[in-house]
Amino acid sequence: MNPDVFSPGYPVAQAAASARAAFIRRTYLHLAGAVGVFVIVEMLLLRSALPRVLLGFIQGNPYGWLMILGAFILTGWLARGLAASAASVSLQYAGLGLYVVAEAVIFVPILYLAAFYSSPEVLPNAALLTGLLFAGLTAVAFTTRTDFSFLGGILTIGGLLALGAIVGGVVFGFGLGLLFAVVMVGLAGAAILYDTSKIIHQYDTNQHVAASLALFASIALLFWYVLSILMRLSRR
Repeated sequence: MNPDVFSPGYPVAQAAASARAAFIRRTYLHLAGAVGVFVIVEMLLLRSALPRVLLGFIQGNPYGWLMILGAFILTGWLARGLAASAASVSLQYAGLGLYVVAEAVIFVPILYLAAFYSSPEVLPNAALLTGLLFAGLTAVAFTTRTDFSFLGGILTIGGLLALGAIVGGVVFGFGLGLLFAVVMVGLAGAAILYDTSKIIHQYDTNQHVAASLALFASIALLFWYVLSILMRLSRR
């Protein structure tokens, strides 16, 4: 059989214990790999001219950030579709890789400001706090084995409201403030619970690439707003 051909698995909830364990192990190994690649790519990008180019574009264009965010949303939509592809394993990995690189690019401005124009402890503290929050939420999902699928609708509505607030802030020139960042941390935490619950209950046992991408996206969202909060607090 061609190893590049995708072979559908079984729903995790109906699979044997060994198959569930293997799926979960593959998912979190791929997640760790995605985080590692993100860090490496980010280190390379921060040493390039890209941070200054992006910051100049954002500062020189009133809708620059919206244009970058729109490009990221479209890229993320494409990447998620590839990662969930039933056509081939190669397409799934292409989707995951594309998403990781897109996240690295969109993180360049905030990480550049955090690394060179903020307190030196802000960036490592944000990474540590994000890791601790992710570990705690993961532990809650796995120990309680609660089905958090009910959060799906809340996340959709919350995401649309958040996007509307971001667009409104850019168009009408108002700052979203610390409270918005705190709410977004809560939304990202809910997304982690939702994604972890899907890993336990809903994914097929061969969908580890798509599952790892979903978790990576939620962790990135959490990290962004934890970092935003710490940067704001460090300036006070």
